[in-house]
Amino acid sequence: MELTVVGSSGSFPSADSPCSCYLVEADGFRLVIDLGNGALGALQKYTGLYDVDAVLLSHLHADHCVDMCAYYVARNYRVEGCPDPVPVFGPAGTAERLARAYDMDEHPGMKEVFDFHTLREGSFDLGPLTITATRVAHPVEAFGFRVAHGGRSFVYTGDTGPCEQLATLAEGADLLLSEAAYTHGKEEYVDVHLNGRQAGELAAQAGVGRLVLTHIPPWTDPAQNAADAAEVYSGPVELARPGAVYEL
Repeated sequence: MELTVVGSSGSFPSADSPCSCYLVEADGFRLVIDLGNGALGALQKYTGLYDVDAVLLSHLHADHCVDMCAYYVARNYRVEGCPDPVPVFGPAGTAERLARAYDMDEHPGMKEVFDFHTLREGSFDLGPLTITATRVAHPVEAFGFRVAHGGRSFVYTGDTGPCEQLATLAEGADLLLSEAAYTHGKEEYVDVHLNGRQAGELAAQAGVGRLVLTHIPPWTDPAQNAADAAEVYSGPVELARPGAVYEL
């Protein structure tokens, strides 16, 4: 299984990165996790627009899903004709949310281009991958994911504040792709985001093999967040950067 960071900026794109987007490849199957602001353009560096087999959306804030509108255009108006609908897994109301974002009628909306499925807690197979979805702490319905293949796994927190279920989801994972939008000792909002230290505490509690910090907004110092994480987690800590590839 191969994980490629397409975009890792939190809340809005930075000068160097689109918002959240990750490409997972295994046995020829290509899964896109989240498709935030600016991500569709960058995604084309790593895979063809019509080679994606499924899309998984952690939640419906724009920095995680709004480029689905651009992806609708790319598929629906392709000169050779629209490809078969690609499966899209997201929270309840995903189809309606994307139709509103594109300023189109909700019915049929984008349902002729995307095959929408409503996420629920639990595990399911997606191609050769096993996905485990867990609700996390965020102001809207949001999910964290464990992606497993061939005895290896990584966990993506999505957007979340600290919550007990994250440690259960991440237990023993080879890699933890954790958001770290806040800075320890600076932002103290409840049930919104993690800071670098909290991401490190999660990695230590879950006993993961490696911690990769992501979703860091342009106004936040990523080096500080990494240092905060390293104070409480003894394993490797690094920052997610566009184009980084992790072999699992």
